[in-house]
Amino acid sequence: MQCSDDASTNYKGSYFEQLSTKELVASVAVHIFRSQTSLLSFILLFLYHTTSESLLNVLEEMKIIATGILFSSRLICTSAFATSRYSSSLRPKPKLFSSTLDMSKRVLVPIADDSEEIETSCIQDTLVRFGAEVVVVSVKPGGDLVCKMSRGLKVMADVSIDEAVLQSWDLVALPGGMPGAEHLRDCEPLISLLEKQKADGKLYAAMCAAPAIVLASKGLCGDGATCYPAPGLREKMPSPVDEQVVVQGNVVTSQGPGTGLKFAIKLGELLYGAEKAKQIADEMLVSQDS
Repeated sequence: MQCSDDASTNYKGSYFEQLSTKELVASVAVHIFRSQTSLLSFILLFLYHTTSESLLNVLEEMKIIATGILFSSRLICTSAFATSRYSSSLRPKPKLFSSTLDMSKRVLVPIADDSEEIETSCIQDTLVRFGAEVVVVSVKPGGDLVCKMSRGLKVMADVSIDEAVLQSWDLVALPGGMPGAEHLRDCEPLISLLEKQKADGKLYAAMCAAPAIVLASKGLCGDGATCYPAPGLREKMPSPVDEQVVVQGNVVTSQGPGTGLKFAIKLGELLYGAEKAKQIADEMLVSQDS
């Protein structure tokens, strides 16, 4: 319905004051919709198309409130755009500086373009169920957090590798995928972090292509580890074995997407114990039989 002349009031002064009530309602709805509050947007847009003149008269008296909402929305949107363009401070992040009272284990999951998304998800999801603080880190240059995974899924990491290497981790777990594993191998800060995990006797792990491409190439795994059972990968490993998950001291290796849940359950067991691992495995309907 078209707004009648009686229901449309022209004001002198600011841009907002010159809007009719219905125009203002519609504009507020659009701004709120952009803020993803779609239900309120629907209500306002419904009023825009259905309001009677008597209701418009009530809305007219509340126009200053609507103007304030619209003005605040513009300020918030502008501030958010400027901040997100130059800083990642608005992005919800895991805690990078944990309190000494925080008893959760801290797990780092590095990814790059063409990392394997099933494996990444298995590690992250499963260890969160155990109660771990799991941080996904991008090794892409320039602090770029968005990685296009091996099958096209886009994943936004929590932090960049430059932020992650300054922290202490109970476990660093690498997914595979090609050429994602090569990108992990070529990230010097990540390799330095893995070497520190080894020197400190702390857990680190890799699966699929990553044991061969990352760990073996950097002397971070020895005889008897496992990887994806492909000739081009196995030949890079020192005496590989054909087992789904292999634990050798503080390094754990696994074969591929289909072994991802068992791999993650084993990592959870090493962090939280066998009883907790059995509980989580039962809840996820994962058989722990080899």
